[in-house]
Amino acid sequence: MRVLIIEDEHRLAGTLADIVEDMGYTATIRYDGHQGLDEALSDVYDAIVLDVMLPGLNGFDLLKTVRSEHIETPVLMLTARSELTDRVRGLESGADYYLTKPFETLEFQACLRAVIRRKGAIIPETKQFDDLSFSLSDGRLSCNSHTLLLSAKEKEIMSLLFLNPQTPVSKETLLTKVWGYDSDAVDNNVEAYISFLRKKLQLLGSRVQITSRRRIGYCLEVGEK
Repeated sequence: MRVLIIEDEHRLAGTLADIVEDMGYTATIRYDGHQGLDEALSDVYDAIVLDVMLPGLNGFDLLKTVRSEHIETPVLMLTARSELTDRVRGLESGADYYLTKPFETLEFQACLRAVIRRKGAIIPETKQFDDLSFSLSDGRLSCNSHTLLLSAKEKEIMSLLFLNPQTPVSKETLLTKVWGYDSDAVDNNVEAYISFLRKKLQLLGSRVQITSRRRIGYCLEVGEK
């Protein structure tokens, strides 16, 4: 899961990023409204944490622009304002939840999890594909009685593959979602981590394989043991 944090207070932004990463997600920070808007319009994030008072472009207008482009990324809006009219304005701009500063860490974590689960049914913490079980929360990959713990990037790649098993995920999507929109990572980085994951599937003795669809991407398929 990738979370975009748009917050101009550097210390708070860094604290929020630490909290997000402690939750097992990847955090990207932008400190002003225009940079935040550019990132949000990339539509590669699973959630956005958005401050209202930003230099260049305020959070209300930023969010209206994002929603006008039909981007439905869940948004948790943060503000020091507590007036009802401001909360209403935030929700009417397209926010999914409105959290007033100051707030406790556990409250922020609960709200962020809630907005991430906003669309459709709640995604279960553990997903199953044939004989393979994968924990989205801690990155544990299991087959029968054997379990392996994935690294952070392995976990993100496997999460994307498990969201739609048998549907190819392109290298471009993996690069953007796992390494970030402005990363210097290249196709070889993806190929290396796919190789690591394939070896782990073999170690587990799973029937599940990561297959390559030429010029399309990677997907999970069930093969023969």
